[in-house]
Amino acid sequence: MLSVSSYPQDHVDRCRARIDGQLAAYRDLVAACADDAAVAVFAPQFFAHMVLALDQMFLHRARGQEGKDGNALNEVRLLCRSLVDGDGTFAADKAIRMKPATSVLGLEPGDVVTIDEAGFTALAAAFLAAIEQRYP
Repeated sequence: MLSVSSYPQDHVDRCRARIDGQLAAYRDLVAACADDAAVAVFAPQFFAHMVLALDQMFLHRARGQEGKDGNALNEVRLLCRSLVDGDGTFAADKAIRMKPATSVLGLEPGDVVTIDEAGFTALAAAFLAAIEQRYP
């Protein structure tokens, strides 16, 4: 497939609605679950998969438009690579100027990727805002 240089706003809105629906389902599940330990085990795995799903929604985005400045699009790309190829250990990329202090999750290379609800919610918001800005 050719790279995508523009996403229609209705596509972004549908993706945002899907994410919001998954977050609502997660919150309902947590509210109904009496086992906090089970939620503590489930949540990081769920949110790791949500990052993969978020990336998949915009998989063929043009790399040149994404930039290499350590933005949320770069962060999601690196997270996905770390989750799929790096056994869950956050890996740096020499081509991307990722700075933990200015990233959404603040991960350092070598950190174990553990994403909670607040982290994913912030990451998804930043990612979708970057999609809207860079791929109008």
